Amino acid sequence: MKDEDSRYEAVRSRDGRFDGVFFFAVETTGIYCRPSCPAVTPKRRNVRFFATAAAAQGSGFRACRRCRPDAVPGSAEWNVRADVVGRAMRLIADGVVDREGVAGLAARLGYSARQVQRQLTAELGAGPVALARAQRAHTARVLLRTTDLPVTEIAFASGFASVRQFNDTIREVYAATPTEVRAAAPRNRATRRAAPGAGIPLRLAHRGPYQSAAVFDQLAREAVPGVEEVTGAPGARTYRRTLRLPYGTGLAAVDERARTPRAGTGTRPGGWLDARLHLTDPRDLTTAVQRLRRLFDLDADPYAVDERLGADPRLAPLVAARPGLRSPGAVDPLEPAVRALAGIRGAGELVRRYGKVLDAPHGGLTHLFPEPAVLAEAEPGGPLGALAAALADGTVRLDPGADRHDAEEALLAVPGMDPATVATLRVRALGDPDVAPPGADVPDTWRPWRSYAVRHLLVAGEPVR
Repeated sequence: MKDEDSRYEAVRSRDGRFDGVFFFAVETTGIYCRPSCPAVTPKRRNVRFFATAAAAQGSGFRACRRCRPDAVPGSAEWNVRADVVGRAMRLIADGVVDREGVAGLAARLGYSARQVQRQLTAELGAGPVALARAQRAHTARVLLRTTDLPVTEIAFASGFASVRQFNDTIREVYAATPTEVRAAAPRNRATRRAAPGAGIPLRLAHRGPYQSAAVFDQLAREAVPGVEEVTGAPGARTYRRTLRLPYGTGLAAVDERARTPRAGTGTRPGGWLDARLHLTDPRDLTTAVQRLRRLFDLDADPYAVDERLGADPRLAPLVAARPGLRSPGAVDPLEPAVRALAGIRGAGELVRRYGKVLDAPHGGLTHLFPEPAVLAEAEPGGPLGALAAALADGTVRLDPGADRHDAEEALLAVPGMDPATVATLRVRALGDPDVAPPGADVPDTWRPWRSYAVRHLLVAGEPVR
């Protein structure tokens, strides 16, 4: 939605389908909001539109305290796009700029830092530093409102280089000091924050309907013993797993929400999944959240997917039965590869033998998934060893910023890799929304959402042909 009049109509109707797709700011108040903000609609002449929250902040606007525009789902456009801007946005969300700087981001993309800066600024109104800064501000707000960490620790955990930079940014973005942001947390959140050992409580937002049952069913079927587990009765299950992160390790728990969308709620903002994170190093919060979002496909645009697939006679009844069906990803690209090549039982055995043992088990969670270099050395033979070695030495890249076509070519060059496994990795590891199984005769009208079309057929128990 690039036409400004159409965007204003979305704002006027408080259309939550576009939360995260664009932001609007009001010149008379100096505030920027999400399209579904419940405040009185401003006059058109006073409204400016931005592609990102960072661009709005860079123009001097502060975040609305009522609609919390920084907490919206990410734009689904970055999942679909395979160009340098889409790849850059996925890497920035994963925290690459905070860890490796703009030079590291550019190196991963295969461009110069100047080229990356120019392309992002031209299209999004903000460069990589500004985009990462907006993300750091959101991470800081989460930590301020949900933990008892000292403000100084939160500053560095959020990725800021100094306490002064942290204080200045929070004041600019939220028009409040860090202490005031913490004091404004709802009382029930404060109570949860005070619980010892409770971890960091989160709401992982999504837009539109979300078929949580299908996602949790798949995660339960695929759970690798020692690394993942799903407990509870259908409709009230909890998915728990270990996480290997850049600065340390983590434990994540995500709750199933059995609520189904009611008729006539097409323009509602969507909902969320309740989650809780235990991190050995709080600097990993941004990365951990983003990896969970990829696993649960929370940044998808179900409206666009359902509109396209619902027009197909074969898929229409399936879409009507399961609006908002998601295509789960992965938190570690090696995991779906090992499951595909060794099976779940074989993956569990590899975890038991080569995964790092947790200092203290948590229920059925006992290990971290093995690192590629460890598997490559321990299991040098066969397709699995060859793939692990290729991932370890960088011959194959399956990180969020990898070029999907280059990754496919590199995967097919690995001895023993077949097209079906490569297709699975494009969907699960690379989050590609437009993959059809090799040899399947699927219509072009399903593009660019063939991965979701296949999911509908599989969940419904229908053959993909």
